[in-house]
Amino acid sequence: MTVSRRALIGGAAALAAARPGHSARAAAVGLRIGVLTDLSGTYRDASGPTAIACVRQAVQEFTAGRSLPVEVLEADFQNKPDVGANIARQWFGQDGVDMIVDLTNSAVALAVSGVGREQNKVVLVSGAATSELTGAQCSPNTVHWTYDTWMLAKSTATSTLRAGGDSWFLLGPDYNFGHSLANDTARFVTEAGGRVVGSAFYPFPQTSDFSAYMVQAAASGAKVLGLCCAGTDAVATVKQAHEFGLNRRMQLAAMLAYLTTVHGLGIDTAQGLRLTESFYWDLNDRTRAFMRRVRPKVPDNWPNMIQAGDYAATLHYLKAVADLGLPAAQRDGRAVVERMKAMPTDDDCFGPGSIRADGRALHPSYLFEVKRPEESTQLWDLYKLVATTPADQAFRPLAEGGCPFVKGDSH
Repeated sequence: MTVSRRALIGGAAALAAARPGHSARAAAVGLRIGVLTDLSGTYRDASGPTAIACVRQAVQEFTAGRSLPVEVLEADFQNKPDVGANIARQWFGQDGVDMIVDLTNSAVALAVSGVGREQNKVVLVSGAATSELTGAQCSPNTVHWTYDTWMLAKSTATSTLRAGGDSWFLLGPDYNFGHSLANDTARFVTEAGGRVVGSAFYPFPQTSDFSAYMVQAAASGAKVLGLCCAGTDAVATVKQAHEFGLNRRMQLAAMLAYLTTVHGLGIDTAQGLRLTESFYWDLNDRTRAFMRRVRPKVPDNWPNMIQAGDYAATLHYLKAVADLGLPAAQRDGRAVVERMKAMPTDDDCFGPGSIRADGRALHPSYLFEVKRPEESTQLWDLYKLVATTPADQAFRPLAEGGCPFVKGDSH
């Protein structure tokens, strides 16, 4: 079931698209998974249809040979927290959805995480970056997969500092994600002996002309322009930085960029750019095996770490449901998340890992550098590995997060 932008009127809870009612759900046997993603805005390529395809891939692989019917729904949150929360309330409360996944917008993810906690359903966040999801706004019903602002800032900012980038200007969108990533970046810059000489936050999602911010960054005298944005905004800001010649006088640091971002920029423009991801299709034999399976479904937009996280989170959720038993899993979302935390994670995208008490999924992170054109052998052959941060060092320590229900646990 697809819910389009036109199917939502003023962010109201009612979805106009055809759907089964509450009584129909009462008679249903299987699981219902909702992919709540960006189908029309800034993050469409970074999540969107490819994220849905990766969720369906996980369902297809897990249910093969099993008598477990699983239905996958999809909807566009329009980058509006109220729209996302209203869809979640209807999905959970009326349409019998058991789990929501993706949520590639921090404000939307925080809103939906709250709905999941209220209704005791499962929320699996792959695309949102805010570390608040495992900090002050953590939920026992939510798991945060793939990455967060702390991980990105530690990996990319630290490496840039080591290369001599000791003064920074930060640019990001004016909402939870942009401020969180800028704050985490500033922390690692200053802790490493650098300084942030200026910052700016632009209206989101309506900004497309970043020229005024480029002038401001150039006037700051900073050595590094830290781009704390993502999706098409990351593509646009890098391109406009090139148009203003900032790439010749400043180091461009993409604090959150994906394979899809680099592909959108083109290798000629992106070459030499350093960025952090926790998945790359050509990283090892297992990631290449996953890519071979999913590639026919996504021939024009290969998965990045968000979309791989949607696959991995869904697969682990299905394992926990099978282990707990379907009736118990549908009765108690919190119990499903507890079972997910108790079971080690393992999949072809991220390899072996675990889920911490605060809901943080733990796995390595990788610092990549975009190849030069002559180094690339095919269209999506874009990265070379620079450094690996082990899973136990890649994310903020549990004791520093301030998750209220962890109660001092520090392992």
